[in-house]
Amino acid sequence: MLQNSNNNKNIDKNFKLMALSAVVLLVLFLYTIYKSSSHIQDSSYYIGVIFLFFLLFLALLLKANQEKVRKFLNKNKSTKSAFNEELLKSRASVSNEELSTNISSVSSNVSFKDIAGINEIKEELEEIVDFLNEPNKYLKHGVKLPKGVLLVGPPGVGKTLIARAVAGEADVPFFYQSGASFVQIYVGMGAKKVRELFAKAKQSAPAIVFIDEIDAVGKARSGKSNDERESTLNELLTQMDGFDGDSGVIVIAATNKIEVLDDALLRAGRFDRRLHVGLPNVDDRRKILELYLNGKNHELDLEKLVNSTAGFSSAALATLINEAMLNMIKRSSKILDMDDIEVAKNKLEFGKKQVKILDEKQKEILSIYQASKAYISKSKVALFDEGVSKINSTYPSYQELCENIKRDLAGIIGVEVLKKEKYAISEKDLQNAKKTATDIVETYDMANNVDDLLDDIKNILRAELSQNSAEVNRLKNIMIQNEVITTDDI
Repeated sequence: MLQNSNNNKNIDKNFKLMALSAVVLLVLFLYTIYKSSSHIQDSSYYIGVIFLFFLLFLALLLKANQEKVRKFLNKNKSTKSAFNEELLKSRASVSNEELSTNISSVSSNVSFKDIAGINEIKEELEEIVDFLNEPNKYLKHGVKLPKGVLLVGPPGVGKTLIARAVAGEADVPFFYQSGASFVQIYVGMGAKKVRELFAKAKQSAPAIVFIDEIDAVGKARSGKSNDERESTLNELLTQMDGFDGDSGVIVIAATNKIEVLDDALLRAGRFDRRLHVGLPNVDDRRKILELYLNGKNHELDLEKLVNSTAGFSSAALATLINEAMLNMIKRSSKILDMDDIEVAKNKLEFGKKQVKILDEKQKEILSIYQASKAYISKSKVALFDEGVSKINSTYPSYQELCENIKRDLAGIIGVEVLKKEKYAISEKDLQNAKKTATDIVETYDMANNVDDLLDDIKNILRAELSQNSAEVNRLKNIMIQNEVITTDDI
């Protein structure tokens, strides 16, 4: 209270001094003009007079509205102090025992300009960066930072790099741990390491905690045992509940297998935001390759290279260029060309089976498969998407459940209709369709036989896709060219 009173006195004093200074300067200036009027040759004197009149007017205006100014300044100061008090409380709550650990933060020198092809992801994360840089802008409206962000996607798409870029853009400490590092042989050690990690992060707040491959420690609990992994997960859940959105600590985690994670991790209040990072499409690969080839002497047909690397992740593209550069050096050349790319591509194709290198026929089949899904679901689909949007209803009707089966089977039936032959593309689609059909028959008692239900839906799909084969072919061509079909294309 005493501090506010002192602040108010200082504001009044400043207003008075400002007004008095303006009056004195104005009088002196007018006196100078009066005495030296015969020597005035330009308008600079009159500009000075106008400025001093403006200064006097501003001082009087501020004096008249000093209550509003005082409230505004005190509000900003209280918001900032509230945020600082939260950080101090968070740091004070950390015990010395928890801080006696070898866990340390790193400074990230990666920024968003070092990552290409993830514009949608960047837009989502820029909000978090802005909060870490300017928390007052959000806290004055009572808005809190999401506690956790879960990055979901296949290996090699740059999830770790994205997290480092967030830390680099926000210029905050970055704590990196893999999920496997929490899984210890000795009972209680994993939970202890979780406590130590969060203690360090709170002490360094604002900060980012990044847990890579969180599925190693975050798998769904069975409830039948109380092993070390489950006690570690329990501690992780407790720690994520133990800090607020204004504590300045945010947890970013990455996984390839969101389906195995415990439901408690995925609920609101822990990982509030999920971002799906997919394999790069044509435009993404072009930007990524331009980034990797920047500063390198090459004679590459970039468009040909972009079209021939469908299915490559950003990490695979980086490896491709690096292997090609090694081959260039091996043949004592100073210019990278397409022959080097072909040599590197063969190494990736036969040495790393996880990279999907598609020829034109395979890409056409996959494009028909995804175009059929896009046509039936009327939703955005990318070339390498493994799933499609489903109807997610609390109380699903029979028609809604059948519609989900149609969306699962649309790709397989679409290829069969357009290519006049059955292809083995996705075992997962068949499993999902059969599971839903089984629920309809056995759980909800809406049909009599699983096989008959599936056959009926397949026949409906065959008829619908046959009648609209021209439209599916149009979408296929869009998929081949852009490797993505948006809702505007449908």
